[in-house]
Amino acid sequence: MTTHHPRRLALLALTAAASTLVSPLAMAQASGWPGKPVTIVVPFPAGGGTDAFARPLMAMLTKQTGKQFIIDNKGGAGGTVGATVASKATPDGYTFFMGAVHHAIAPSMYPKLDYHLDTDFVPVGLISSVPQVIVVNPQRVPVSDLKGLLEFVRANPGKLNYGSAGNGTSHHLAGELFKLQTKTFITHIPYRGAGPALQDLVAGQVDLMFDGLGSSATHIKSGRIKALAVASDKRAPGFPDVPTSAEGGVPTYQVATWYGLWAPKGTPKEIISAMQAEMKKAFATDEIKSAWNGLGANVPSLWGDDFGKFVASETRRWAEVVKSSGAKLD
Repeated sequence: MTTHHPRRLALLALTAAASTLVSPLAMAQASGWPGKPVTIVVPFPAGGGTDAFARPLMAMLTKQTGKQFIIDNKGGAGGTVGATVASKATPDGYTFFMGAVHHAIAPSMYPKLDYHLDTDFVPVGLISSVPQVIVVNPQRVPVSDLKGLLEFVRANPGKLNYGSAGNGTSHHLAGELFKLQTKTFITHIPYRGAGPALQDLVAGQVDLMFDGLGSSATHIKSGRIKALAVASDKRAPGFPDVPTSAEGGVPTYQVATWYGLWAPKGTPKEIISAMQAEMKKAFATDEIKSAWNGLGANVPSLWGDDFGKFVASETRRWAEVVKSSGAKLD
């Protein structure tokens, strides 16, 4: 025993010394991060709400770090195709995933996902949260407010349709929740993203959308589509003239579209911390504050595990909506 004891002590000492080297090494890697372009996988086509927030934020991160933050749009299947791609990315700190509320809904709509949001990713932080807005093509739907829409739908059941970013997205479930709460019927038309759906709404190919305010903002301001109500108990920043759903006679209808950032599981903690620091720096700039206000959003402050807990609560909430509404993949 006595002859081996010093050896064991020496081995333990070497093990401890080696373990202390991990953190400084990772810190050294993080201190040089980013040393090359960073890819942000956006799981929807260009032109949707995710893009509306991703592009100004990534432009600011590029400006701050001197390295390119590149958006890689990979749409399909309600955002689950891009999520699958991101989940399999090398966790070296050079690929991140910008998901949305749709990814809290997906587990209830897609029984066989190729990824798990809570185990294949590490939550980085909330990027924005905006109320859903009920928007119509004014040439196809001749109403001026939410009460007028309800009167029209009830007088013409099944005549109107609504576009969504795809089956199982917040646009889809927001529409189903609206129908459930107002006891109305509107036909669902799924697209491969909010951008294509919005294009058809503006062009008059669909009647209305239950959209995230961020992606509809520009079209509302131009007058190409009309906002009837925001699905909130308070009017949205930057859109003081758009009434709330409560003011329109549906006080229980409250839906928000939020966007967040994740890293593939295994990404060094120090690099995640570095990304969070850059995001906080960006959120403090007048440019981002102004951009978020123009999109009807407030600058958030929800990071790491707290963001993860928020996502878990949203997953539970939307599971109940799916169950109550009977929503299915069309």
